[in-house]
Amino acid sequence: MPVVVIANPKGGVGKSTLSTNVAGYLASRGHAVMLGDADRQQSSALWLSLRPAAARPIRSWEVSGDHVGKPPKGTTHVVLDTPAGLHGSLCKEALKHADKVLVPLQPSIFDIYATRAFLDELAQSKHAGHLQVGIVGMRVDARTIAADKLHEFVDGLGLPVLGYLRDTQNYIHLAARGLTLFDVAPSRVEKDLEQWRGICDWLDR
Repeated sequence: MPVVVIANPKGGVGKSTLSTNVAGYLASRGHAVMLGDADRQQSSALWLSLRPAAARPIRSWEVSGDHVGKPPKGTTHVVLDTPAGLHGSLCKEALKHADKVLVPLQPSIFDIYATRAFLDELAQSKHAGHLQVGIVGMRVDARTIAADKLHEFVDGLGLPVLGYLRDTQNYIHLAARGLTLFDVAPSRVEKDLEQWRGICDWLDR
């Protein structure tokens, strides 16, 4: 049962947006998906509560305190949204269960430095040997100098960069209805789905 952990100790980088859309993609592939939320803000849990009954089912995975338990039987794929400041026992618990770690990163010097430290910590984890780690650029405007700096940073990481997602209201409007890019007609979000292609291919491996 693949467990995908969405992690970055920096707040406001788009972890919940990435988590919910990863869960939505996996559900669209017919998998029995559970979405866990270890963040105190419970953004992913709120999103689940807004999800229409007619949408492809995604169940809630209960995560309490620093304890990440095993998902129940019948689950085929798990997505875990983690909090800002992820460290210590919760970080160890999350990585213990993880098969893949997706690290969202915004084109900001503060995000870049915080992410560098986290990736160093990740590489030193005793679980590093079995983890697949992928980077996703979030809210990226390709026309900006900040985007160029982000490209320079990730190019030197030696990790796969799965995609650069643009800053668009599509994510906000869909989240408000408990939906994802993968729950609506592809023609409505064609540009965004194109940017997700690398992420989806990585999730399918």
